[in-house]
Amino acid sequence: MPNHGGPLPTRRLGRSDLQITPVGLGTWAIGGSGSEGYGAQDDADSIASIRRAVAAGVNWIDTAPIYGLGHSEEVVGRVLAGIPVAERPFIFTKCGLIPHPGRPHDRPQRILTPASMRRELEGSLRRLGVERIDLYQCHRPDEIGTPVEDSWGEMGRFIEEGKVRAAGVSNFDVRELAAYEAIRHIDSLQPPFSLIRRTAADEVAWCSAHDVGVLAYGPLAAGLLSDTFTAARASALPHDDWRSSDPEFQGARLARNLKLRDTLAPIARARETTTAAVAIAWLLAWPGVTAAAAGARHPDQVGGWEDAARLELSVLDLETITAAVERTGAGTGPVWAVNASRQHQCSSSGPKGTSPHALNATGPPP
Repeated sequence: MPNHGGPLPTRRLGRSDLQITPVGLGTWAIGGSGSEGYGAQDDADSIASIRRAVAAGVNWIDTAPIYGLGHSEEVVGRVLAGIPVAERPFIFTKCGLIPHPGRPHDRPQRILTPASMRRELEGSLRRLGVERIDLYQCHRPDEIGTPVEDSWGEMGRFIEEGKVRAAGVSNFDVRELAAYEAIRHIDSLQPPFSLIRRTAADEVAWCSAHDVGVLAYGPLAAGLLSDTFTAARASALPHDDWRSSDPEFQGARLARNLKLRDTLAPIARARETTTAAVAIAWLLAWPGVTAAAAGARHPDQVGGWEDAARLELSVLDLETITAAVERTGAGTGPVWAVNASRQHQCSSSGPKGTSPHALNATGPPP
């Protein structure tokens, strides 16, 4: 597919001083078979993917210590070591998911005590080979009763010490966002959001009203919205790939998801791009969404979505996609009708009587 040329545009992340490209590289999958992973991964492919994204103009990389139990950060660090400091992309990472010391592949515990956060920060700085994290995020809300004031206060100290530039959260709901915002401004939220998983709409609206940037993760629904994903591939996923047991990759739900993906193809052909780029461009048009973190296990996959940063869909395109969501019944969460200003959100799809927050319980583990 043709590259539509020129440098990638940028958007300001909330009130921070970070000007970021509309697409960034998410590195969950390159962690490999660690806790809640995608299965075995070739480091050479990972390194080539990162280099391809940076060469394309993508100016931020999102990672986390839980991805491959530190391996994702180590791989990112290896690439950064070969890039002059002034030319490096922004580095975003996280804290708060702690693997069980004796069972590292079990569900991690959600801990945001100041001491644990500081240990994680120092470990990330070491693995990444940097002196400061550009965006440090609480990966999920604490589950052991740590006062919000303690967790978010420690994040403020990281910024004061110069070890963190901006502070955000991931997978928080509106109530949790409000509790943190009351203590210190949140620079960003990273929610799961895609054409198939649309249940973070309330959180995105809250962020828009409070000048909080939104970095959507899973914009291709873990590959379901990519050009080449098939039912055969879904059935062949290895047992250590979390998708192998996810309902969206099975049966009637998988069929609906792929049918929705296929409806994007005519728009992609008309725009001389990929269905993956169209899916991400749809997400980037959603009011309040700043950018999307797209993954890649091979450099060719970067080529599938990098064009989304420059792709602006027409009102007709967006309305066509909304109609396809409603017609196929794919996914969960609100769908939106688009007027000329792209600001009107409307009906809801998904199980009747199910609230958006109940729907948030489905989907990928991180």
